[in-house]
Amino acid sequence: MKDQLTTSALDKEDVTALIIAAKKELGQTWEGIAASIGMSPVWTHSACMGMNAMSAEKAQALVLLLQLPPEAIAVLEESPTKVWSQTVPTDPCIYRLYEIVGVYGPTIKALIHEGFGDGIMSAIDFDMQVTRVPNEKGDRVKIEMSGKYLGYNAW
Repeated sequence: MKDQLTTSALDKEDVTALIIAAKKELGQTWEGIAASIGMSPVWTHSACMGMNAMSAEKAQALVLLLQLPPEAIAVLEESPTKVWSQTVPTDPCIYRLYEIVGVYGPTIKALIHEGFGDGIMSAIDFDMQVTRVPNEKGDRVKIEMSGKYLGYNAW
């Protein structure tokens, strides 16, 4: 992996491409990578895709594990700019999640306001788990999200 792209001009897209290639080449899984750096698979994947910044310690551990160029550490530590290129995603799995938010978003918001007050669930102080749940009608995907409640400040 080191000889593929080793200039100091790496950006988040370059590092993401290197991570995906190294993961495949080394036969790694997101679960295994996450365990190796001491983080959850959800957070690890998101950070590897450039959507979260890693601490120096986690970035260095990932670079060593996946045999990435050392310049990738600084890129992994950079704060992300979260930009989506499509208004409505076309990938079937991502589209269904988008659909869930469209259908149930107002319900979730109403229940948060009713149960907690006027505020939101943080996506910064946040964790999520994705698990498989056996079911006789076909296995289920269970997504658990936990975000800190942030009340709106009255000005």
